[in-house]
Amino acid sequence: MSRRVPGIRAALALALTAPLTLTAPLVLGRPAAAADQYTVTALKFTVPAGGRDCTVDADLYRPTGVDRAHPAPAVLATNGFGGSKSDGSTDTIGKLFARRGYVGLVYSGLGFGRSGCLISLDDPRIDGIAASGLIDFLAGTRAAADGTRADFVTLDAKGDPRVGMIGGSYGGAIQLATAAVDHRVDALVPLITWNDLAYSLDPNNAVGEGGRTVPGAFKWQWTNGFHLSGETQPLTVPSLDPTRINTSLACLHFVTRACAMFRTLNSGSYPAKATADLLAYLHSVSPVSYLNRVKAPTLLVQGQADSLFNLNEATATYKTLKVLGTTTKMIWQSLGHSSGTTAPAAGELDLSQGDLAASYVGRRIVAWFDRYLLRRTDTDTGPAFAYYRDWITDPADTYATANQLPALDEKLYLSGDGKLVDNRAKVVRGSRDYSNSLVPTSHSESSLSGMTGLPDPGPYDTAGTYLGWTGEPLTRTTDVVGAPKATLKVVSPTARRVQNSGDAADRLVLFAKLYDLAPDGTKTLVHRLVAPVRVPDVTKSFTVTLPGIVHRYAKGHRLRFVIAASDDAYTGNRGIKPVTVVSSPQDTGVLELPVVAD
Repeated sequence: MSRRVPGIRAALALALTAPLTLTAPLVLGRPAAAADQYTVTALKFTVPAGGRDCTVDADLYRPTGVDRAHPAPAVLATNGFGGSKSDGSTDTIGKLFARRGYVGLVYSGLGFGRSGCLISLDDPRIDGIAASGLIDFLAGTRAAADGTRADFVTLDAKGDPRVGMIGGSYGGAIQLATAAVDHRVDALVPLITWNDLAYSLDPNNAVGEGGRTVPGAFKWQWTNGFHLSGETQPLTVPSLDPTRINTSLACLHFVTRACAMFRTLNSGSYPAKATADLLAYLHSVSPVSYLNRVKAPTLLVQGQADSLFNLNEATATYKTLKVLGTTTKMIWQSLGHSSGTTAPAAGELDLSQGDLAASYVGRRIVAWFDRYLLRRTDTDTGPAFAYYRDWITDPADTYATANQLPALDEKLYLSGDGKLVDNRAKVVRGSRDYSNSLVPTSHSESSLSGMTGLPDPGPYDTAGTYLGWTGEPLTRTTDVVGAPKATLKVVSPTARRVQNSGDAADRLVLFAKLYDLAPDGTKTLVHRLVAPVRVPDVTKSFTVTLPGIVHRYAKGHRLRFVIAASDDAYTGNRGIKPVTVVSSPQDTGVLELPVVAD
């Protein structure tokens, strides 16, 4: 959400928590509590995490009338990166669910606010274990530092409280991390969060969802924004808990392995050992490595406007949980981390409006907790998949629903004359060339512009540093819902000579993207999303999975597929690497699109 906030830390805190737009009435068999019908108690806990004791700063929201004789389920939540229990969206979760009759426990994540210990990127072995310690409190088996105990939370068994979790971004991944180490969690609602930090921070869209062996193109703007936010906390948090200082001096406030990750990504070099360590660490703190241990029913909500954690992240989590047999559903909402929107669209989830029932996503959240926390087994939790359509003007009809993700059912071919054609026989034989420069020559976005207030120019590509293929004007409206896929083969003798140098940074980098070209020549890069690729082997064809989109290509508009040599939001090629793309009817690039009927 683009709102000007002084300072990078505050800006990132807002960016990563503002989209948590939840709001009010859910009834636990009695009227929802009014705003003054709950108490808020500040509590401190000491919990073991990562081999040390950590202080956790929390607020307990207890509805009036909830006691040992009249217990209620609990909702546990924490902040987005750079935030705390007191930031606008996080404390609102406590208020909203207390008004609905839930016990709320809202806390500052480790390394943030007035909680202790180092920032460990939602590592289940650290952050997940810490959250499990708070579930002990809700179970009545652990006391707060002042002796407070909870004997008013619904129990499923001795020591097993009925508890759900909700939150966004950093506060989303912690839910999956917690559920992986503590099966007492009964329901999850992770919003706009990651599946694999290796993909999030160093994406290589040339490798499938099953895993990565080749590093990608460093997303330096987003990543260094987070690094700076974490490292500058002494400037924003007075009397910092000494357990939040990394005494190894690897960096100030992150765990040592995270410090090494930042160093490797910023070095511009990927030697084998450092790369293996980098990928192993990023996977270990990501749901991709532990989803097989998550059993709690999970409602995933991801943002279509999100260049940090794009739709492919939630899709990967959704598909994995489905295969594992874990109950899961997924919603693609309009808002994510990216800038460009000053407020939620009409009918979208909006925290400030104070009513969950006023939005489609809010009603789905209500139903999810109704079913899995209140155990109302007749509750309809909605379809398997829903997505927001920004071309619909009626707020009551902006979401379309489906029982499964759309298939890749339309193919276009890359012709040698720069055209996208609908039949392989129409491909013209030919070759076309481009080359990178030593400085970036393409622009998709300035990732932090919406939070810093700095202007962001429109997307562009510089002549000679990209290739484009353009389709004929569409004869019908075409709705693309999902992640397009491109199969490509490029020729680059320079890249071929150095790709086995022992440093993966020598491999060829390119950026794939899909534009909407209007009849007047106006180009739209949907949500400014691109697919960075570090080509595994330039002697072989490779497949690129583009970021998921939901976009209507109007009748008369044209699709334009582009591969560019660079993008200034990412690191790119090391050295000059000219590229040739050869097309013939028998051997050419193919673009596949997930198209749904109007």
